[in-house]
Amino acid sequence: MALCGVADTGSHSMDKSITLPPDEIFRNLENAKRFAIDIGGSLTKLAYYSTVQHKVAKVRSFDHSAKVSLQETDGDPLYEISVQEEITARLHFIKFENAYIETCLDFIKDHLVNTETKVIKATGGGAHKFKDLIEKKLKLKVDKEDEMTCLIKGCNFVLKNIPHEAFVYAKHADSEFRFQHTHPDIFPYLLINIGSGVSIVKVEAEDKFERIGGSSIGGGTFWGLGALLTKTKRFDELLQLASKGQHTNVDMLVKDIYGGAYGSLGLTGDLIASSFGKSATTDKEFSKEDMAKSLLHMISNDIGQLACLYAKLHNLTRVYFGGFFIRGHPVTMHTITYSINFFTKGEVQALFLRHEGYLGAIGAFLKGAEEDNPNQYSWGENYAGSSGLMSVSPELNPIQRARSGTFDMLEMDRLERQLVNLPLLQDATSYIPDTVDLTEDALAREYWLYCFEEALDGVVKRAIASQKDQPEAVERAEKFRQKYRHKLQTLRHQPFAYGSLTVRSLLDTREHCLNEFNFPDPYSKIKQKENDMALKYYLKVVKSVEELSWEQRQFNLVKGLLAGNVFDWGAKAVSDVLESDPEFGFEQAKQQLQERPWLVDAYNQWIERLKGPPHKCALFFVDNSGIDIILGVFPFIRELLIRGTEVVLASNSGPALNDVTNSELQILTERIAAMDPVIHAALKEDRLALVQNGSSSPCLDLSRLDKVLATVP
Repeated sequence: MALCGVADTGSHSMDKSITLPPDEIFRNLENAKRFAIDIGGSLTKLAYYSTVQHKVAKVRSFDHSAKVSLQETDGDPLYEISVQEEITARLHFIKFENAYIETCLDFIKDHLVNTETKVIKATGGGAHKFKDLIEKKLKLKVDKEDEMTCLIKGCNFVLKNIPHEAFVYAKHADSEFRFQHTHPDIFPYLLINIGSGVSIVKVEAEDKFERIGGSSIGGGTFWGLGALLTKTKRFDELLQLASKGQHTNVDMLVKDIYGGAYGSLGLTGDLIASSFGKSATTDKEFSKEDMAKSLLHMISNDIGQLACLYAKLHNLTRVYFGGFFIRGHPVTMHTITYSINFFTKGEVQALFLRHEGYLGAIGAFLKGAEEDNPNQYSWGENYAGSSGLMSVSPELNPIQRARSGTFDMLEMDRLERQLVNLPLLQDATSYIPDTVDLTEDALAREYWLYCFEEALDGVVKRAIASQKDQPEAVERAEKFRQKYRHKLQTLRHQPFAYGSLTVRSLLDTREHCLNEFNFPDPYSKIKQKENDMALKYYLKVVKSVEELSWEQRQFNLVKGLLAGNVFDWGAKAVSDVLESDPEFGFEQAKQQLQERPWLVDAYNQWIERLKGPPHKCALFFVDNSGIDIILGVFPFIRELLIRGTEVVLASNSGPALNDVTNSELQILTERIAAMDPVIHAALKEDRLALVQNGSSSPCLDLSRLDKVLATVP
């Protein structure tokens, strides 16, 4: 079955039908529990909450209690791996043109199975218009919510839960979207909502906001005057005209009056002195494109100046723009940005939101779900089920442009752990977890996209190998391959789709796609094998370290850390070595380390500090399974424990590549403690703690860590 829609709505008529697989749009609809809807003048945004059943990898320790030595357990697996079903919560947000609303409601009605609610929360100007249709089709009572309250709730939600939600638009830069890392405290901020008119809202806290100003000159003015001037009735077509126009043919500039710049007032010659000024003095016809561009500049400059004045009056530097006037259109964002930069002399930046179009629907959903208190949880964008931000410039990617006019999706998964900033960060406001932004570096971007494409066959093989007993695993793995390859192709054309493109986001997208097709831990068997192998050498490594002099021992332990970290399947060069030479070992890795000084080398300072009193506590974020954790990390932290330092080992909450998970680390530590009295005593005396970091990503983000970890004394 396909979801088809042919719009025939008078001035909004479309000349084509669009066919999309409905299960790719209204995903997991049979388990939908609660609904909300935001209906604007031309777009509908549907929100629903569902429970998702998916597979998770579990490890359980084998009972070795009857065996008294490592030799007696030689050859026995350390733990068993099983794949179990788990249920988690997911939020779905779908945006489509109003022309499709009846077709979509019919599909939803036919697939509602387990919904528990009798009410659908609604907001937006179209909620009243479509009230009877919604109630008739879905048999749900429409409960209307205040539009501005929903907008603010939705804005707060995305700013708190999506790290690269806000961006600055730079039309002529190498990267047109420059994403801002979320400030730990999102308040206060100014929201400029440009709908038919303009509302200026000051937001000070979750439920504390005030409309402090506005204007009747907004998107409706642009649309209305534009229609009168150009006879063009469609808003998007009007913007397309503006993108091709030259406003200087219609506007009177400073140099048209003074012959150049007006230096004493600091006005450049190219500055607009009078919008549409030439139309009164020039006896000629102006093109539709030029008039539309002049009109866009006039309204954008007026809104920009208003925003600047209110920002200065209330001493606010964070100013977000939203509303149907924005809708991700480059020409609109560029004119707003130019206006803000001009009036504030660059002191305030115009900020736009990736998911601006969903704010009302998100807020309406949150109002309907208050008894479940969704704000007590942390949420994460599911890249596998989200469309991502798409450029609306037809020149950039015609395929994406065609799709963006039909259906867009956003999915948010509820995370098991509440995430917060690490309190030890020196400056949380300026912390950026990634070193390279691939949206701004075209050569690096192409290199990494190529690496991930080349590695895809290997990932598929490991996924199948992790579930050899399941015959349908091959089919699921092939679906994963297709989906992830499509994501990589999208990111090649639209590198800003999910915020800043980084190696982290490429890895996370891959993990999300693997989970989508029920491959929760493709590296489980590799990790199990590496852990079993490394344990056999643990006592030997410890003994060899103990025989060294103090200074030699410290250097050897640090080299062990560096060498252990080589065993990272996330690095292509390393995975190539490990694939071709499975016997590649710890001593070989140490021998291949470069001589000091290292790229980042604070070893001398470390040694001097070790000559002083012991540290009170050491927080250690662990990485790879096998050699890294067992032969690199444990001998190192063992030395710290002997010195009298308490140690906290933080590991991933969920699987990612060959990183050790918290459940695996618990078993490994138990086994090591059975061999090593130092580790045994530290565990018994609570001087060695094992905690989750709240992440299922191969890359560490210190601004999104498990709250329990952040509050460890």
